Amino acid sequence: MLAPLWHIAVVDDEEPVRKALKRLMRSAGLSVETFGSGPEFLQSIDTRLPDCVVLDLHMPHMNGFNVQAQLARKYAALPVIIMTGHDLPQARESAMAGGASAFLRKPVLDRTLLDAISAATSPAPFPLGII
Repeated sequence: MLAPLWHIAVVDDEEPVRKALKRLMRSAGLSVETFGSGPEFLQSIDTRLPDCVVLDLHMPHMNGFNVQAQLARKYAALPVIIMTGHDLPQARESAMAGGASAFLRKPVLDRTLLDAISAATSPAPFPLGII
């Protein structure tokens, strides 16, 4: 089970995807809030900052790259996991260059997503030589 105090934001324009991800994450002991669009999520973030964002890349009105860029400007340390049904090399490169913690292709295996969340929210190890 993952840390129960982690609060995860899921941003995806497809309601069935949001529901499935919410069910999966709750079964793993995570706190989850879902959003149907980038603007909806960005309006809420000052109220409760999540520990990690699972972000769909292709959404109407504001795509995942735009959301990721806004998050990077204001919350640079916030882990973002990008998910997409279109795994194009240039999209992967752009997402990772923009600071994404992971880039996952839909449909994603449950364990793969939970492992990505765990890795993104785990504290970084101390550099060698620092105690």
